[in-house]
Amino acid sequence: MRPPLEPTDNQPSRFPVRERWFFILSPAGDQPMMTGRYLFTCRFLTAALLPAFKGSTLRGAFGHALKKVCCAIKRRSCTDCLLAGTCVYSFIFEAGKARRPHPYVLEPPEESRREYGRGDEFAFNIVLFGQANDYLPHVIYAVERMGESGLGSRGDPGPGRFSLAEVTLNGHRIYDGREKILARDPAPARLELTPPPSRTITTLAVHLQTPLRLKHQNHLQDQLPFHLLVRAALRRISFLEEAYGQGEPNLDYRGLVERAGRVSINHGDCQWVDLTRYSSRQQTAMRIGGLAGTIQYEGELTEFQPLLKYCEHTHLGKQTSFGLGRIEVMCRVHY
Repeated sequence: MRPPLEPTDNQPSRFPVRERWFFILSPAGDQPMMTGRYLFTCRFLTAALLPAFKGSTLRGAFGHALKKVCCAIKRRSCTDCLLAGTCVYSFIFEAGKARRPHPYVLEPPEESRREYGRGDEFAFNIVLFGQANDYLPHVIYAVERMGESGLGSRGDPGPGRFSLAEVTLNGHRIYDGREKILARDPAPARLELTPPPSRTITTLAVHLQTPLRLKHQNHLQDQLPFHLLVRAALRRISFLEEAYGQGEPNLDYRGLVERAGRVSINHGDCQWVDLTRYSSRQQTAMRIGGLAGTIQYEGELTEFQPLLKYCEHTHLGKQTSFGLGRIEVMCRVHY
């Protein structure tokens, strides 16, 4: 049994049985979880002013557009809607209310550029998990609606309208924005935990590509001992697999956390980075900062490598749907 691993706001501790009643949420299957990283390439039709970190802007615009595309009743709230159990918008964007992790991650452009002119190109990834891949046409249509409404500041120069040029998967174009044709191939990959490597790993570095936002004992952490990283990885993997994969993995949760406590930090340059987003629901600015940088660990690390490599695809920590918690893992293998 896994130990209590302190659920985040979008990764609850348990999934209510009633969620299995809705046909839109398939039960755990025999196949590993489908995972598609779709690259959306767009071109601005008008000038735009965007924040340096664009994850919150993209997520907000995506949510509004997806609701316009999918909502049959046009209600402000999904809470009491009879269609919530069979609605694509509710499944993808309101997963937290159903006590499931969101089945998507937005990966905003890595560049911090803020000003864009007409004809400028920008691109971002949307990673879909499990059954969410079946709703790719809805996601594509939502991004096109995003382009019609525009992104960025409502002042001067106003929201930047854009067109969707193409969508690619694994380097293959699957959607042409001019022809409006969606190809069936290639299919999304399957993500699963792999066995630990046969060679010993005693040094492992983790690069926090976007701020990692973790809570421990109900406090945000500005340090990253290895056991906290492993707790976050176990939490992320178990919740995603239970909701969209083959069910909760049979792992030695307590043992892994205990052994992770014996791993030491060799070197690190991580710093807290503050980001601010505006919540249209709460009508206020909110901070969503976290740790960024690179940290190197030393110890018996072989068994932890598959957990962290899995999370390279899924992100980990809080606000993953905004693009936070993207990591890159680098290992030194001893032959």
